[in-house]
Amino acid sequence: MVEFVEIANGLRFPEGPIAMPDGSVVLVEMFGKCITRIMPDGTKQTIAHIDGGPNGIALGPDGALYLCNNGGSFTEVNYNGLTFPGPFDPSIYIGGSIQRVDLKTGAVTNLYTQCDGHPLRGPNDIVFDRDGAMWFTDHGIRHERTADRTGIYYAKTDGSMIREVIFPCDAPNGIGLSPDGKTLYWAETFTGRVFQATITGAGKTSPVSAADPSSCLCGLPGLQYLDSLAVDGVGNICVATLLNGGITVISPSGEILEHIATGDPLTTNICFGGPDYRTAYITLSGTGRLVSMKWPDKGLRLNYL
Repeated sequence: MVEFVEIANGLRFPEGPIAMPDGSVVLVEMFGKCITRIMPDGTKQTIAHIDGGPNGIALGPDGALYLCNNGGSFTEVNYNGLTFPGPFDPSIYIGGSIQRVDLKTGAVTNLYTQCDGHPLRGPNDIVFDRDGAMWFTDHGIRHERTADRTGIYYAKTDGSMIREVIFPCDAPNGIGLSPDGKTLYWAETFTGRVFQATITGAGKTSPVSAADPSSCLCGLPGLQYLDSLAVDGVGNICVATLLNGGITVISPSGEILEHIATGDPLTTNICFGGPDYRTAYITLSGTGRLVSMKWPDKGLRLNYL
């Protein structure tokens, strides 16, 4: 049986954890509208207040945070002691964006709000490649009788270039890179599938098609939704799984290796850290907690950490 260590509680839908070199964990509180640093003893420090809906974050090559802001795509719903991302409310939505956040001052700068004339709807998760550019997903918005068709984007940190690389996707969420940086992975929330593409150049991938079975790495059985993901040091794709709350571990060949149950149906994110990168940090968003566990394999150290 897996033993979890609770690091912090009372968080308002935590997402996007980053295990920092000093032993702290930086994450967002989506409904708290802030970025928070959790110290090893569980104390909390507010790094920045964020309008809209802070979602995925990553540490960039300049030491700043880069934030996927979903613009306030979800409302906070509390039910049976759990917090859920509720229906879209147009009156609080400010538009999706990619933002730069200064770790020292908390200053927030908008980098991108659109691509080729199409507004970013609900940017969700982000990862940096070795060249210092970012890949990110746009989860989109579902509202009443409509749902966005969105995609996977590639952008530079100075605000000079953004490119839509893969389109269309159905609510893409978590995103990650293989240890060698040659394969891009992303999870679609409602289809319960993890997709893959070969990176062929800066911001370029092999063709991705719904009609090509090789594009789909793995599909989970039954009613299971997918959130964020992280890749470990041996190349396994570790995807946070909703409803069937936990972490589903998928091999690079697409085999489901195991499911690590957390007891929270809103298990949203995982990252790796610690002195030997064998500690997994997991956000249990339904119960507002950050927990850790020993990981059987060495985690993958992200670029710029």
